Amino acid sequence: MALVRRARKIDRLLAERYPDAHCELDFTSPLELLVATVLSAQTTDVRVNMVTPTLFARYPTARDLAGADRAELEGIIQSTGFFRQKAQSVLGLAQALVERYDGEVPARLEDLVTLPGVGRKTANVVLGNAFGIPGITVDTHVGRLSRRFGWTESEDPVVVEAEVGALFEKRGWTMLSHRLIFHGRRTCHAKKPACGACPVARLCPAYGTGETDSERAAKLVKDRVPADPAAPLGTLA
Repeated sequence: MALVRRARKIDRLLAERYPDAHCELDFTSPLELLVATVLSAQTTDVRVNMVTPTLFARYPTARDLAGADRAELEGIIQSTGFFRQKAQSVLGLAQALVERYDGEVPARLEDLVTLPGVGRKTANVVLGNAFGIPGITVDTHVGRLSRRFGWTESEDPVVVEAEVGALFEKRGWTMLSHRLIFHGRRTCHAKKPACGACPVARLCPAYGTGETDSERAAKLVKDRVPADPAAPLGTLA
């Protein structure tokens, strides 16, 4: 119970720091989010958002994508990196959607993970943000922060998903994922976390992994630097 209370306190503090936490991939349909998430592997959401308007204007439906010219598709998504592999996945998942689901994105995890290039992480992104079905997205940020917070010791995304999910009410899983991703991108960096400017510093077993001086830590925070670096620090409840 102590772990649950601490975990939920951390989530509340992150909600205060990131009230606007959301999926940072632009999309207008489940298909667009599915494809954008596949393209986001090993690149930034910003880069994907630069590519997808052209992609979806050229191929607005799964049937259009399934019949896409591979060379043209590769040219559109080239800047996202690993474009040949990603093009193969996009063509494969589009063809599977047409063949199995009449061109529509299914709203079940069990179905989504059968599509080429789609694992549990991508499936949970789509379910949580396109269909409103709660899910925990275990990307590199969620995994790293979950281990730093002491919520899990596992490196296995499936185990992390289960162990973190057990600490929170299911209805909050999607927003929890957004907050962890926001925090991982902006403050709790992989190589040099900004511990001294972290809102959950006093609740974090990994405090001290990064810069603890508040002024120097504030300079490491990306996008959202608090006016008073000491202000966001959480306290034990």
